[in-house]
Amino acid sequence: MLRPTCTATLACLFVVLVGLRTAAAQDVPANDRPDFRGLVTLDWIVIGIYAALVIALGWFYSRRQSSTEEYFLAGRRTNFLIAGISLFATLLSTISYLSAPGEVIDHGPLFYAGLVAMPLVYLVVGYVVIPALMRVPVTSAYELLESRVGLGVRLLGSGMFMVTRVVWMALLTYVSAKAFVTMLQWDLAAVPYVIAVLGIIAVIYTTLGGLRAVMVTDVVQFFILVGGILLTIIFITVDLGGVREWFPIARAPHWDKQPLFSLSPTVRVTLLGSMISYTMFWVCASISDQVAIQRYLATRNVKAARRALLTNLIADLLVSSLLVLAGFALLGFFQHHPEFLPAGQDLLGDVDFLFPHYIANFLPIGVAGLVVSAMLAAAMSSLDSGLNSITTVFSVDVLGRCGRSTRSDDERLKIARGLTVGLGLAVVLLACCMGAVPGNILEVLFKTVGLFFAPLAGLFFTALFVRFATGIGTIGGAVCGFATAALIAYWDVITGGPALSFQWIIPSALVVQVTAGSLISAFMTKRSGG
Repeated sequence: MLRPTCTATLACLFVVLVGLRTAAAQDVPANDRPDFRGLVTLDWIVIGIYAALVIALGWFYSRRQSSTEEYFLAGRRTNFLIAGISLFATLLSTISYLSAPGEVIDHGPLFYAGLVAMPLVYLVVGYVVIPALMRVPVTSAYELLESRVGLGVRLLGSGMFMVTRVVWMALLTYVSAKAFVTMLQWDLAAVPYVIAVLGIIAVIYTTLGGLRAVMVTDVVQFFILVGGILLTIIFITVDLGGVREWFPIARAPHWDKQPLFSLSPTVRVTLLGSMISYTMFWVCASISDQVAIQRYLATRNVKAARRALLTNLIADLLVSSLLVLAGFALLGFFQHHPEFLPAGQDLLGDVDFLFPHYIANFLPIGVAGLVVSAMLAAAMSSLDSGLNSITTVFSVDVLGRCGRSTRSDDERLKIARGLTVGLGLAVVLLACCMGAVPGNILEVLFKTVGLFFAPLAGLFFTALFVRFATGIGTIGGAVCGFATAALIAYWDVITGGPALSFQWIIPSALVVQVTAGSLISAFMTKRSGG
């Protein structure tokens, strides 16, 4: 399993050396560079090599697919390092890759101070959530719901997951395509075509190789992604003449006032809110998201799964820190060179796409292609995992419950691959509609995926940790949780008042749901005389 990973990594290092050699040959001062150069032939070659590489990995592992156990869970013998890096690469996505520098440029770095809650996340997820999940050798996480509170809750949970993940994939595919079009200064009418190409590539290698191909590809994508961020920081530092020219020593005038704590729900970001939202995100993902749970289940035991979580958190700390530094560097670069901003844009506008604008126009030829590959890698690492996980849930929770489990394993494997293709098409179509949601990338993420994220996690919290939970109570709590998430996310639209902070969508919805679910369950138990 490690052999193709090493080969892929060496290929990526070769691409880096090609790009750096080209950069050294250029050695052109920043102010003399052609304005808005875009990608050139060598960049496209680098991108083509990357696309061919991931498809080749899918084909390589397709020859080893002999059962649905191998296709969905990689035989339950995955190395914890690969599982952990794959989990991080999957949940990072292009959304984080672009939204982190954009958030820092536009609003400041306080949102990412939530990383200080990482030890708490490790303790809660590693020693409470993971042991509870791995107590029974299931394939779909939602099998646990049926064993506790009935088939209806299981089907609701699997359905909510599939909707959440499809919306997530559609959003990140749209964001990736728009960033790509922005880099090339194409008309926005080209976005659907880029979406289609991204979807097709991800569907091909996911359909061929299953979870093992997905995870190995994620590892390759992780290293390309980190390399892309590092190269951006390095070249900006060289352009400006040192780190001191871009690292902020004081708060930028246009940054939000971000207090440590505020009783006002309209304050966009606070330190306490960042810590709570970070903790809730990882706890909710680990307890309810098949994409995360599938990585834990693919390891050998609880100890290996806990190590995978630790690997994921360390990778998160590394990459998030680098993305914040990239945001600082990009802010410094465009403050020094405002003439290089896109026409009609300043540092108070749509800053999410300044990162790809810099990549395409100011990184050396070849290196730009590598970083674009990193951005596309972030998109496809989430697409491939989402497609594989949804196929797993649909096959086990829907087809399996409809009597289709009586088919032979070979037939189920063919059905799984067909479902992957169909889901890929659905994601491509939905992605073309995501431009209608207002807000920057980070806010749009919470206002779409966040609506389902907390209610889905609430099903598991209620089922696993409320001993007297009933099916009706758990479902009733989910309705209350979803209503709370929607009310907070679209408070300004519903009431016409000021917007509420997106940081409170997940924690508020989760608290309301578990409380309501517990109360309804207690009432139903008392009424039935239990």
